[in-house]
Formats: sequence, structure tokens, C-alpha cells
Amino acid sequence: MPSFFVRRLLPLAALAAASALVLSACAAPAGDGDAGAPDPDAELVWAIEGANLANGHMDPQTSQLDVSAMVQRQVLDSLVFQEPDGSFSPWLAKSWKVSDDGRSYTFELRDDVTFTDGTPFDAAAVKANFDRIIDPKTESASAEAMLGSELYAGTKVLSQYSVEVDFTAPYAPFLQAASTAQLGFWSPKVLESSADRLKAGGPDVNIGTGPFVLTEYTADQEIVYTRNDDYAWGPDGAGKPAIKTLRVELLPEASVRAGVLGSGEADVASQLPPNVVKDLGDDVTATAREYPGLPYSLFLNEKYGVFADQKVRQAFELSIDVDAAVKQIFFGEFPRAWSILGPTTPGYDESLEGTWAFDPDKANALLEEAGWTGRDDEGYRTKDGKRLSARWIAWTPISDDRTALANAIQSDLKKVGFEIVRETLEPAAYNDQYGPKTYDLTDWDYSGVDADLLRNHLGTDGFQNASQVSDPQLDELLQEGLSTTDTAPRAKIYQQVQQWNVEHVAIVPLYVSSLITAADKSVHELSYDLYGRPQFYTVSLAG
Repeated sequence: MPSFFVRRLLPLAALAAASALVLSACAAPAGDGDAGAPDPDAELVWAIEGANLANGHMDPQTSQLDVSAMVQRQVLDSLVFQEPDGSFSPWLAKSWKVSDDGRSYTFELRDDVTFTDGTPFDAAAVKANFDRIIDPKTESASAEAMLGSELYAGTKVLSQYSVEVDFTAPYAPFLQAASTAQLGFWSPKVLESSADRLKAGGPDVNIGTGPFVLTEYTADQEIVYTRNDDYAWGPDGAGKPAIKTLRVELLPEASVRAGVLGSGEADVASQLPPNVVKDLGDDVTATAREYPGLPYSLFLNEKYGVFADQKVRQAFELSIDVDAAVKQIFFGEFPRAWSILGPTTPGYDESLEGTWAFDPDKANALLEEAGWTGRDDEGYRTKDGKRLSARWIAWTPISDDRTALANAIQSDLKKVGFEIVRETLEPAAYNDQYGPKTYDLTDWDYSGVDADLLRNHLGTDGFQNASQVSDPQLDELLQEGLSTTDTAPRAKIYQQVQQWNVEHVAIVPLYVSSLITAADKSVHELSYDLYGRPQFYTVSLAG
């Protein structure tokens, strides 16, 4: 059996009291046993799922997928670095200050940074990237929201290495957003000549200032990153990487990722489910880190079909035996979710734990009250001759464990007379329905360290408002959270948002997933960011 560690990243407010624990967890060598001398010419092979990167997701400035930021972090640096305790330290910016009204952030930049095409990194590069993100023609997803959306007033070049980012109102989440790959920087030369090719990706396009250079890319197969020998400006003083090559193998099947790790064909494997980790050998160490942000959830479209009725939404939620399904399918490794924020996210409302449980009797009563009193030949409820049915669209590829969970949900709902028809769709077909919102429900999770991510999912104009919520009072609350800088009042605001969902049931949270990464004992100094993603700034491979 492999060594296995489950490390829950604590809410940032609690991290100060546990800094020693968190720091040791983040900086611990991945391997155990005797270490040989590091090989400076080593190639480290990292096996990941890589789902849908080839479908226009090689640019974190435009993609909403976590995997885009995870792989392209190798080439994209940020203004600031977020430490394990939640604080911020210098990166491409040497220092910064925030105006008293919280509307302006001024950064003093390093003057020794260059993009790997030779272009200097300066204030003009910051402006070019931020203006590109906010431009409607870019069709940005997460990054545009992280940059404040309509609150973004512009970026001013104060001098060659001094830049001011302005907002129309106080914007509390900006420093955290500025630490992410989504707000990382592409070469201005690329933005001028080839910005439309960034989504598809390639060696001559995805050019940043990072510790590696993207040198090869074969869609749906592999990405090869080669060491940037000039790199001298990494977070916490990191210089050029200790490995020469990082080869990212894109392997959709978890069993295949585990297999190549076990056979020695890969050194590190990520996005592993618990059921394959238990079968890895003794030479492997696995680390699980709970995702901060929105747990894996179901989004009920209240502007289309049966979920327009709140009682039907409430009955749907109460009909699912979440505890039993999550425990059985994930072997007790992933906890069930109680809220639309995970426990490691600042602002998480602990008081919601245990407040809504599996209750088919109450679900049946709610459906009766909603007028679904008839039954057809298959036992499904009917009203006015119409079957109680909801269509669930899901984006492929879909893991075996989530397929099993969907089957359990369908089974539970059938017991109360509620039909769930699940359609597994390729990305293009999914988007054909997601765009016009012609579905009843869909599913995903979304990682994020700041609770402002709820604005994207519940705000009237949120780019991931799959439930089509439009509530002026909720919008005001989300806007208040956006502009509140004090930690405690801000947490109370997002607790109110979570409590709103308990009653309204726009989103049904199911379980809090973890990013499980396993590494061979020859891998040392593998670290992780606050999202649980491996970082390769200091990693070495024993010769």
C-alpha cells in the first residue's frame, strides 16, 4: 500500500494558528526513502486527465477549466504569490499599495524580467494583458470575472515599471485574483500578432515569463515544457527549475494514469480517484488536498421546465441519499457537502452542516403540494397528463465515480416518482444546450480561494449562472461582498448567500472533492498551491 496523506487546507483565518502544519505539508518532499543526487538534466513525466484542453482551453485568460490554469502555470507568472497561510508575497511585483478607498492597486514591478521571446516584462505588458482579458471580443470566462468585470476601470502605465489598476468601486478580491494563472501574462508580441491562437495553444504562441517554455504540444496526447534557464524571479526566491524537462501526458482514464505511475513510465500522476490510489505500490506517496471553492454540485435551471417550482427543487434535493452514495462511491475519502462553499473556503458556514438530510417522506409531501399527484404506468408522478421529468446534461469525459453517483441519484429520484434523464454530451453538443439554457440541470465543481466565485454562479449576470437565478436582493448581497475588505463582515455576507441557497435550492451541493496527486519516491521537493495543484519550481528528480 502507498503512503497516503489527506490534507485539508484550512480556512485562511485558521491558517495562522496552524502555519507550521501547513508549511510542512506544502513543502514536504514527495518521495521517501534514500535520495540519490538530483539530476539537472532529468525529465519528469506528469500524468494528468487533461480533459478538453484541445477544445480551445490552452489559454487560462479565456478558459473556465481548472486544468488550463494547472498546466499553463508552467509558463505564466503573476504579479503576486499567495502563500500557504493566505498572505501575499512579491513575485513579478516587488511591492504594491492599495488606495484608502479600495479602488486602486499600484504595483512596482521588477525590472529584470523577460518573456521567453526576449520581450521585456513591464507596465505596458500588464496593461496589454488586463485590457485584453476585459475586452468583450476576447470572450474571457473566469479571468474577466476575476478582473472585476464591469468594475474594471482600466490600467494606467505610471512609468516603465510602475502600474496602477483601477476599479469603479472597492474590489476586495483583486490581490487574490492577481496571484492566479488566469491573470498571468502572455508576451505582448503574441497579443499583437497571434492572440486568436492562444486558445488552441502551441510552442510559438503560449509564451510567458515562467520557469518553463512550452516547446511541444500534441493535442490530446502531451505537452512538453523545457526549462527556462534565464528564470530568476520565481515566488519565494525560486530560480531556474532543477529539472530540464516537464513532460505532461494527457491520459483521460484514471486507471491508465495510475498504471503509468506504477510502471515507472510517469513520475507524478494527478486527478486520481481514491479507488485507484489504494492499489499503488509502496514506492508511491499520494497526497489529497480538498479543493477550496464550490463543491461538486447539481445546478437546477429555474427558468426552464419543472424546476421553476421551488417546492420541486426542494423535493429533488431531499430525495437524494447523499451520505450513502458519497460514502460508498468514494470509500469515505471525500466528505459530503452541506453548502455551496467547501469547508476550506473563507466564509464557509459551518452552521449548515447536518441541516438538510435525506428525507423522501418530506420530498413526497412537497411534490404532492406542487400538484404532482398522479402516477403513470412506470410509477412516475404526473400532473395534467405530463410526467415529472428533468433532463440532466453532462460534459464528457465523465469519470466512473461520477457516473456511479449519477446512477444513484437517478435511482433515488425514481423512488419518489421523479424521472431523471441523463445525457452525456461532447463539448460542442453540450455548449449548444448550455448557451440557450435548454436543460433542466447540469453539474460541475469549481475551485477558488475567494467566495466571490459565488457571484459568477448566482449573480444575475454571472457567466456560470447555470441555474438562471435573478434575484435583486441576492445581487446586492454579492455586490456587498465584492466591496467589503474586512474579513469578518465579508464572511458574514457570504454566509447569508449560503443560507439563501438552503431555502431557494438553486444549487444542490453533493461532495467536496480533493485533488489527489501521487508521486514516485524519486521525486523530491514537490509543492502544492492553495488549490492543491502541483508546483514544479523547486522539484527535483533523483538520478
